[in-house]
Parts: sequence; C-alpha cells; structure tokens
Amino acid sequence: MNDDRLVLDATLRAIPRVQKVYYQPPENISMVHPCIVYKRDDIINRHADNSIYGQKHRFTLTVIDDDPDSPIVEYVSKLPKCRFETHFASAGLNHDVFSIYT
Repeated sequence: MNDDRLVLDATLRAIPRVQKVYYQPPENISMVHPCIVYKRDDIINRHADNSIYGQKHRFTLTVIDDDPDSPIVEYVSKLPKCRFETHFASAGLNHDVFSIYT
C-alpha cells in the first residue's frame, strides 16, 4: 500500500465538516454528504540510468456537498500540490474537482 496515499487519506479526514472520505468507492454504495471522493489518476516515474528512481502519484479529489459555497472546497484548495480542475452540479449536489500529487 502506498504510504503517501494513507497520509493523504488522513489529511482529508481531518478537514472540518467532512462527513466521509471515500477511496475509489464502488458504484453501489450510498454516500454520506458532505464528502470527499478520491481515486488514483496517474503515476509519474522519474528515470535515470535506465531505471526508475522516483514516483509521484496523482489523485483526483471530488468534494461533494449540497452547499455551493462549501468551506471544504477552500480547505482542499489550500493543500500542497493541489490544483482546482472544475466544478459541476448534479442531482442537487455541487462537485468541485481537484488534482493533487503525493
């Protein structure tokens, strides 16, 4: 298991107002809101001397909240190596999508 992912998970769980944090949840679960859903999106390898000497993992985080001005979005946007991607509304819920590197 990736230790960096566990640190990210703990960081997300510590954000005020977040009810649940889901890592790659199955589609058949009923989520509790407000929540953060995240998944691994990419692995970037650094090469030297024909081998890999380092990796960075990129995750996509989605803050899901019924509040369009959710304070959770501000917390997430201030995380190191985090970048806002887009916002959309679906089924009465606001979704703010970010990319973050570990």
